[in-house]
Amino acid sequence: MKFRAYRGIPFFTYNERFNQRFHFTTLFRKVQATEARASLNPGGSSSNSTSQGSTLLLPGATVATIVMLGLLHARRLYDDQKIEDAREKGTLEFQPDVKATFMRLLPLRAVSRFWGTLTSVELPMWLRPSVYKGWARAFHSNLEEVALPLEEYASLREFFVRRLKEGTRPIDSDPCSLISPVDGTVLQFGELKEAGAMIEQVKGFSYSVSSLLGTSSLLPMTVVDDSTNQDGGKEGSMDDANQKSWWRVSLSSPKVRDPAPARPMKGLFYCVIYLRLGDYHRIHSPADWNVLGRRHFSGRLFPVNERATRTIRNLYVENERVVLEGKWQEGYMAMAAVGATNIGSIELFIEPTLRTNRPWKKLLHPEPPEEQVYEPKGTGVLLKKGDELAAFNMGSTVVMVFQAPILRPSADKSTSTEFSFCVKKGDRVRVGEALGR
Repeated sequence: MKFRAYRGIPFFTYNERFNQRFHFTTLFRKVQATEARASLNPGGSSSNSTSQGSTLLLPGATVATIVMLGLLHARRLYDDQKIEDAREKGTLEFQPDVKATFMRLLPLRAVSRFWGTLTSVELPMWLRPSVYKGWARAFHSNLEEVALPLEEYASLREFFVRRLKEGTRPIDSDPCSLISPVDGTVLQFGELKEAGAMIEQVKGFSYSVSSLLGTSSLLPMTVVDDSTNQDGGKEGSMDDANQKSWWRVSLSSPKVRDPAPARPMKGLFYCVIYLRLGDYHRIHSPADWNVLGRRHFSGRLFPVNERATRTIRNLYVENERVVLEGKWQEGYMAMAAVGATNIGSIELFIEPTLRTNRPWKKLLHPEPPEEQVYEPKGTGVLLKKGDELAAFNMGSTVVMVFQAPILRPSADKSTSTEFSFCVKKGDRVRVGEALGR
């Protein structure tokens, strides 16, 4: 009885003449079928084995694919290591690339709407624990903090915006503290000092706070008239500047631009916090404050991960976002909840009728923001520190802009109080922990 050697799925069978004609086959190792036959049938003739044998070869396309994937994986590991080294040295720089231009052509809004529909599908009861545990393992979510049994979350969307057990996020009781509104990573923070009130997206590129919040915002800025000298420059109000059109559209990269040069008032700070996919996705109030109004920008839905921040200009300015403005004990406060790919849906608990990630009405030009003034006018909605405010469907970014005291004399006149951050760039923070005092 004779056994045939296993041939696999050869790309082709060739003879010696064909091998001489196509030189690229010398790149592969020849495995002679005669050796396999000798081991299986020692008594068989070598001439018979040779006549029926052939060489085993992997398909050329398969080998090329494996090599390409290996090279891409090695390149990704190398890039990630470079990013990690640069982060440790504090030298991350803006590096635009072709991928950022290509992403502008993708239907990311439609993709995000499809993903939202998919995650809203009700799962069978028996399947829910397995799905949610798999998600938790993949994105490092802590299931011990979940308020309800996993079987009670009907869909992935409900699991994304889950509440936590009582007491898992204690709120800092210091009345002079400003707490983190979300679980996330601190990307940037500091004081706005220079003209234009610029926030650093990454080293080598910044974006304007007025562009992020909208030039009709209550941002405490002073407009400098260029017609006068800088020393005794004439100052105008932001209301005068807002009479001008806040749109100046660039077809290559539509964005909001400041209508006039302006400088921030002293004591204006900012903090940018990034939420990962596995983080707790609800947004809480960072202090006792009155929310006076809301502004909704229906922009793009680029990703907001670290790689995107280094390659896409005006990332937070161009993305869809919901901006809340108001007052707290130290003055102005604003929070911008920035959407991203698959995260265009932002729920606002103080305004349940708000709908985000809707189809664009205009294709060539961005739409102006929708504004809502909360009643009673001048008082708005009162929120206490730690109150639930909004929720992301998955993760994204929150940008806080607020006033705080700088070198203000205290009651005994022997010391002075000044706001200072108690976090560092790259720190992981949780809801209720102090960002600064």
